[in-house]
Amino acid sequence: MPNKLPIIKTLFTLLLIVAIGSCKQKAKPAAENSTKLPRIAIAGLAIESSTFSPARTHEEAFHARVAEEVFTFYPFLSEDAINRKRAEWIPTLRAHALPGGMVTREAYDSLVGKTLKMLKENGPYDGLFFDIHGAMSVEGIEDPEGDFIIKVREVIGTAPIISTSMDLHGNVSERLAQHSDLITCYRMAPHEDALESKKRAVDNLLERLESGKGKPAYKAWIPVPILLPGEKTSTRIEPGKSLYAKVDPVTQQDGIIDAAIWIGYAWADESRNHAVVMVTGDDKTVVADAAEMLASSFWDAREDFEFVAPVAPLKESIDMALASQKKPFMISDMGDNPTAGGAGDVTWTLQQLLARPEFKTENAPSLIYASIPGPELVNKAVAAGIGARISGTAGAAIDNRYAPPIQLTGTITAIEHGDTHAETEVVVKVGSVNVIVTKKRKPYHRETDFTHLGLNPRETDIVVVKIGYLVPELYDMRADWIMALTPGGVDQDLERLGYKNIKRPMFPLDKDMATPDLSVRWIAASDDNPE
Repeated sequence: MPNKLPIIKTLFTLLLIVAIGSCKQKAKPAAENSTKLPRIAIAGLAIESSTFSPARTHEEAFHARVAEEVFTFYPFLSEDAINRKRAEWIPTLRAHALPGGMVTREAYDSLVGKTLKMLKENGPYDGLFFDIHGAMSVEGIEDPEGDFIIKVREVIGTAPIISTSMDLHGNVSERLAQHSDLITCYRMAPHEDALESKKRAVDNLLERLESGKGKPAYKAWIPVPILLPGEKTSTRIEPGKSLYAKVDPVTQQDGIIDAAIWIGYAWADESRNHAVVMVTGDDKTVVADAAEMLASSFWDAREDFEFVAPVAPLKESIDMALASQKKPFMISDMGDNPTAGGAGDVTWTLQQLLARPEFKTENAPSLIYASIPGPELVNKAVAAGIGARISGTAGAAIDNRYAPPIQLTGTITAIEHGDTHAETEVVVKVGSVNVIVTKKRKPYHRETDFTHLGLNPRETDIVVVKIGYLVPELYDMRADWIMALTPGGVDQDLERLGYKNIKRPMFPLDKDMATPDLSVRWIAASDDNPE
């Protein structure tokens, strides 16, 4: 019989090898057996800054949140959210300030420096969610968001995918477009889709990382020489409604990742301030056609943009409100709108109101004025208490170009502490006018902003708010509404602002300008790959 021992030894050896391999496989750590999650950083600075306002924005106004606090901005990244589990998130610094004057260089350098430090300490990254507004102006810096993203790239490198989320009133310079791989903005004004848009930026980023598709092959950028205020481009009415309705269908086409239209920010005098269309994707022809269609649609509609509500000078606005039987009759004090970049302390409108004989007595038509900063008067009111008579000045500490500080003499009806923006709020009743005086400026957007001060705006004859177009809650509350053409750092009469640095010709400043070149400009990839 042949010797079977060598065969048995060979079989035993093979079985041993298989067994050892199986044991090694079972002993592998869980991390090695599972798909590695992408590492994604979060960073951003957001503010609208009027260069036509004398106000300046300092670091504390940004209420910066760092590390885990950043997640409070994003419900779609809450601990139990699906997107939270799709990546290893590394939040750095996210700061959002009320619109205002230019940001001081000191504040910008400090906030950017803190962000870069955290990015250096926690890298490397596969991606970055860059959450900005796009209309930040900084002393001594042209295109701050472009400057910021370049500094970010110097830290994280060109390989990570940056997905940028913006307000549609932001500005997209060529360098911001280049260093952003994915980019999108809101599609509604008022911005009821803000969180939806930010989530879309994150969804796009995750999809490109998970699929392995990486950066888009093509980024189309088309500057549209139109500069209009948000009060004329609201998506509540035409033509803004139909223009923005074209965006989502574009994104459903094969070969396109996202499409966006930026109105731009009208109250900054910089070369980047104008409308822009961008489309990103992997099919060059489809991307180009979509971008040029959106840009042409915008240009063709330029003459049709009108104010979202009736407008009139202040005197006529007050006359209309007094004659109306509807309440509340709301008046937008547009020129010093702190939600668009106004200083918020122009007293011109309040001076005119208090001079009217119709509001001199307590039983006259009721009016709420929201609001005017007056820290010294607030301190006096706190010391005196509710029910006391008070006399003091408020407003015009920053922007006194149109009227001086206003003298208020009346009865204190409310004092409230603890508001994030105002810090302390006081109501001073002067005749039939309830003047809300704040320690620091605050926009009034919600019914509770009034009711917690003992005021009932729904039962008030006239409500005057420093705002442009009404935000949803005020819009739903109004019985009637007019936007008053008042002076300030965000004056709606763009021609009297005195632009020096924007690119010309620009519609509507140059009404008879020739049709511009609205063909695609291809933006280089952030890692300098050819287009």
